[in-house]
Amino acid sequence: MVCKRWILYGRVQGVGLRHFLRVHGVRLQLEGYVRNLPDGSVEVVAQGEKEKVLKLKTIILQGNGFSRLEDVQEEDFPIGNYGSFHIEY
Repeated sequence: MVCKRWILYGRVQGVGLRHFLRVHGVRLQLEGYVRNLPDGSVEVVAQGEKEKVLKLKTIILQGNGFSRLEDVQEEDFPIGNYGSFHIEY
């Protein structure tokens, strides 16, 4: 099991990205969350089987057709009890 945290920069808020990533996180049976940050970026924390977390990373980089990534920061993150993949407000 691995846990990753990504911070997404660019046109990532107000374009349906959180919902898009939640749907994919649930389909991949990941734990974690996605949320908007005050600086206009989006934070994604995903925990699960390594292959599934890497698949979510691929989906993040592809975007939802409305988002436009300018930068993505990635780091390992502590394993936690995040529950099902969800949107945090």
